Order: sequence, then structure tokens, then C-alpha cells
Amino acid sequence: MAKNWRQQIQKWLTNKMELPQDVMMDLPRITMIGQIHIYIENHRGLLSFTDRELRLLLKNGQLLVKGQSFVIKTILPEEILLEGKIDEVMYLNE
Repeated sequence: MAKNWRQQIQKWLTNKMELPQDVMMDLPRITMIGQIHIYIENHRGLLSFTDRELRLLLKNGQLLVKGQSFVIKTILPEEILLEGKIDEVMYLNE
């Protein structure tokens, strides 16, 4: 119950103060350029990486990116830039 109330307050504040939802609700911001680049901000850490898969920890769940020929171009504590051929981007509630 408390979590739902908190989410309602966050949504109300976001609308009234015209703040980006990703900032107020601690959501990831994902920017893709075609199938070749994906830039992910506001994640909680790298869980696994191969040339075919990237898995990131989020506040609630995980983000899974699948594809081919992956290369991490930039990695910072809360940001990552991945290049390669991106086939799937999935949010996992785990």
C-alpha cells in the first residue's frame, strides 16, 4: 500500500513540476539509434556482458539487450553506450 501511495505522489509531482519521469521515478532512459547504438542511463550496474547479450540491473528488475557483435564504447557508473546489431531490448521483472 505504501509503495503505491509513493508512486502516486511521484507521478503527481512529476506532472505538476514538469520534471522528466525518468528522474522523478528513478526509471532508466534508453536512447536507440536504429539497430546499431543503444545508450542507457540511470541503471544500477552491469550484471553480464558477452558479444551477444548485455544485462543491466535496474531499480526494479533488469534490462536485457540481445544481438550480435556487441562492444561497450562507454561505461560509467549509471550510463552505458553499446554498439553492435541490436535485435531485442527486454525489461525483466526479476
